[in-house]
Amino acid sequence: MKEISVFALDQRIKANESVNVIDVREASELEIVKMDGAQHIPMGDIPIRMNELDKDSELIIMCKSGGRSAQVCDFLERNGYSDVTNLSGGIISWAQNIDKNLNTY
Repeated sequence: MKEISVFALDQRIKANESVNVIDVREASELEIVKMDGAQHIPMGDIPIRMNELDKDSELIIMCKSGGRSAQVCDFLERNGYSDVTNLSGGIISWAQNIDKNLNTY
C-alpha cells in the first residue's frame, strides 16, 4: 500500500495540485478537528458509498492516526481502485506538523 506523509501532502496542496482527500473518521471526530477540503465518508459507509469515489483518480485516505485509513485503502484496492494512498499519521500528524492551530484528541 502506498503512503504519503503530511509534509508531502502539504507540498502538493501548496502547489495547487488537485488532491482527493477522503476522511474516514466518524462525524463526532470531525466536530473536534477536520482538514479543510477533505471529503467525509465514515469508514463504515465506504462499502455502500464507494461508488461516489472515482476509480481513476488518486484517492488519499485519512483517519485519526493512519490505522483505519490503511484498512480502507486495502478494501478499496481489493475492489478495483488502483490509486489509493494512506495519509501516514492521519489528522494527528497533520495537526502536530502542518496546521498547529488544530486541536488533537
